[in-house]
Amino acid sequence: MPPKKQPVRLTARLVARSTLPTPFGTFAILGFEGRHASENAVALVSGKLDGRTVPLVRIHSQCLTGDVFGSKRCDCRAQLELSLRKIARSKSGVLLYLPQEGRGIGLLNKLRAYELQDRGYDTVEANERLGFAGDARDYAFAARVLLQLGIRRLRLLSNNPDKIRQLEAAGLKVVARLPCQPRHTGRRSRSYLQAKMRKLGHLLRTF
Repeated sequence: MPPKKQPVRLTARLVARSTLPTPFGTFAILGFEGRHASENAVALVSGKLDGRTVPLVRIHSQCLTGDVFGSKRCDCRAQLELSLRKIARSKSGVLLYLPQEGRGIGLLNKLRAYELQDRGYDTVEANERLGFAGDARDYAFAARVLLQLGIRRLRLLSNNPDKIRQLEAAGLKVVARLPCQPRHTGRRSRSYLQAKMRKLGHLLRTF
């Protein structure tokens, strides 16, 4: 049974806009904030969001260790670069960057989870041992930002079926899901991806 759609209040406020040249192309970079301090996001926009084409969208959760430091525990940086490359090549698209470190548990708790992983727990078990859900992320604010950008229908770069369910429950239409799995996966990140596939239902190729 499809999720019941809930009305979404447009409480995402545009607070800054500039341009961002990157190795993948030049994007418009927009900053959004909501009613609460935890509600903020950065949108990198390529092309025109004029409703003529269905934009390609990636909702990417912040990963300091991967995105910035190039950690081999995960594939986050590779996913980020793959998404920017695909969005820059599309007629229109958005990469929405959310501060949901560690699948929503925060940076320091993520480091505590790393300690547990060093002792043999997988990425999902480690979060749960700390008293969190295996994935604690919420995409309600992300949906509000997309609606504020004028997006109602989108093609989503994602392996996460829960992301699709949450966006559609918020009133968006995901007309297509495109896999976001970089071709090369290191040995260290392979077990991480396998745990997400087995325990969180992520739609990944087998290894």
